[in-house]
Amino acid sequence: MAHAQNTSSEPALNAKQQSIIPIAAFTANGNGEKLKASLAEGLQNGMTVNEIRDVLVQMYAYTGFPRSLTALGTFVSLLDERKAQGIRDEVGREATPLPADDNVRERGTATQTTLIGRPASGPVDDFAPMIDTYLKEHLFGDIFGSDVLNHQERELATVSALASLPAEAQLRSHLNVCLNVGLTEAQLRAFVAVLSEKVGQAEAQLAGQALEGVLQARQNANR
Repeated sequence: MAHAQNTSSEPALNAKQQSIIPIAAFTANGNGEKLKASLAEGLQNGMTVNEIRDVLVQMYAYTGFPRSLTALGTFVSLLDERKAQGIRDEVGREATPLPADDNVRERGTATQTTLIGRPASGPVDDFAPMIDTYLKEHLFGDIFGSDVLNHQERELATVSALASLPAEAQLRSHLNVCLNVGLTEAQLRAFVAVLSEKVGQAEAQLAGQALEGVLQARQNANR
């Protein structure tokens, strides 16, 4: 995979991070042929089976069960094909078990607060409190509770999917989260470059415009 250019001293996206981007994007837009190629490329770039599986499972929270299940089926078929060809893919480790006394609501709330940089609240939460429960307990508690992927990798998957749906408002929100979890401006510009190279110009243009808006807003807030 060609690496996105990086002209600063900050590190560009590594091979795993770059591989996550088209996998999430093609899961979101339902392009099965390109998804299969991206899954194979991810394996070739050193991603484990469990790392890719976690990306595809996470996608259901952002793209819905149909896209996620279809992508998982595509991945299972690809693994069977590769096994028949004598290719042995590294399964990788399972998620670290959570403590027996773990409170999923508390853990999910803490994770959500860390990601967005403040306690979550708003008119949508007030109007549909069950959505707030699903986000805290299931998305940020259960899905983000798996440490097979770190928060930076999960957020790259998220913004890739949101740029490809598209879901512009959520994309801007999660680009902010990307910065909150330590992805740099240079790395997010590299993300846009990978979208352009591997996914499509429309997705890259949307992501690029959203990123510029997020960066400008954060700069204005810090003045």
